[in-house]
Amino acid sequence: MRAVLVAAAVALFVSLLGTPLAIRLFVRRGYGQLIRDDGPTSHHIKRGTPTMGGAIIIIAALIGYAVAKLITLNAPTASGLLVLFLMTGLGVVGFIDDFIKISKQRSLGLRAKAKLAGQTLVAVTFAVLALQFKDNRGLSPASTQLSFIRDTGLVLGPVVFVIFAYLMIAGMSNGVNLTDGLDGLATGTSVMVFASYILVGVWQFGQSCALAAGALASKCYDVRDPLDLAVVAAAVMGACFGFLWWNASPARIFMGDTGSLALGGGLAGIAIVTRTELLLALLGGLFVIITLSVIIQVGFFKLTGRRVFRMAPLQHHFELAGWDEITIVIRFWIVAGLCVAFGLAVFYAEWVTGA
Repeated sequence: MRAVLVAAAVALFVSLLGTPLAIRLFVRRGYGQLIRDDGPTSHHIKRGTPTMGGAIIIIAALIGYAVAKLITLNAPTASGLLVLFLMTGLGVVGFIDDFIKISKQRSLGLRAKAKLAGQTLVAVTFAVLALQFKDNRGLSPASTQLSFIRDTGLVLGPVVFVIFAYLMIAGMSNGVNLTDGLDGLATGTSVMVFASYILVGVWQFGQSCALAAGALASKCYDVRDPLDLAVVAAAVMGACFGFLWWNASPARIFMGDTGSLALGGGLAGIAIVTRTELLLALLGGLFVIITLSVIIQVGFFKLTGRRVFRMAPLQHHFELAGWDEITIVIRFWIVAGLCVAFGLAVFYAEWVTGA
């Protein structure tokens, strides 16, 4: 538990103090956000706000995790390092995308094929490596079984698992990216979901099959490194908290694709290695809702030529309906909190009932 607290505190400190330094650096170099002309007109005042702030979140999380390992004298685990690799790798893809937008002064960065290739390379590498590195109990970081709160017994097989992991990583990365349209919305929501995975990791560690005996053995969790995954989640949560201080409305910096791809990948990675793949859809319910709003809008328009929402993603529909940005963010945070609470309730209820 000490490592969890240290990781969160150090990442918070680094992000809180490092973000204003990044703001000054990015402003001096002219790394400002470009605003789409087809978006809400109220966003035009945000033009020029520094972007690529997600790099601070990644750096702060990595430092928080490293310091926690040094202070507690515990070696990093394969599961923790793989999640950090996935998060950092996708962050690099997002950083290149953001940098091209800024340097070329256009709203599109990497070409679609190049961006997809980068995401695929990182995600597939993570998925393949996650099936390696077995511990003394024969557990690898990930399992080829489909999981909800634990492995369900439905075996996907290595190839199907890699495809499923890629789709899950891409889906969650894009979900966070679509949510990142209003000041503090994606950052605050990410804080809640990563916080929930601290609780999941700590609980799985306490009820691990490596420690369980007697009646509890039938309800234990076969997860390779649950406590270290809680440390990773704590580091990312702390980094997001510190960044949120500067990203809340009116935002002085945006995370950009650097942050949204990294955070989405981090959430998907943690869900995969904690054997809670489908539970992530509940814990990250707001990301799912916003992604579905885009799918519904595009699909309905192609079929009928009409729109369901005034604009997608969903938060922009409410902007065009006249809601203030801060009102939308706070209410969406409430929805995100309810999704996290419901997901955690389902997680605990499954253990209590032994279902």
